[in-house]
Amino acid sequence: MNFHEHPIPPQREAKLRYLDSDFQVLKEGEFVRCAVTGDPIRIDNLKYWSVDRQEAYKSAAESLIAEKRNRR
Repeated sequence: MNFHEHPIPPQREAKLRYLDSDFQVLKEGEFVRCAVTGDPIRIDNLKYWSVDRQEAYKSAAESLIAEKRNRR
């Protein structure tokens, strides 16, 4: 890296409030974590979440896993 090059800033984890068809940003960031896998999900790719549990999921498959876990 050259002296004048700036390092790429680390991505920050966002804090969201999940609503019925949208979400509210409580803390700015670039990603949230999947509640099932722990994988990061970019905010612009976030499509699956639970309003009741206030959790994000990276896909419908993880959403189903979480739903089955919480039915017990």
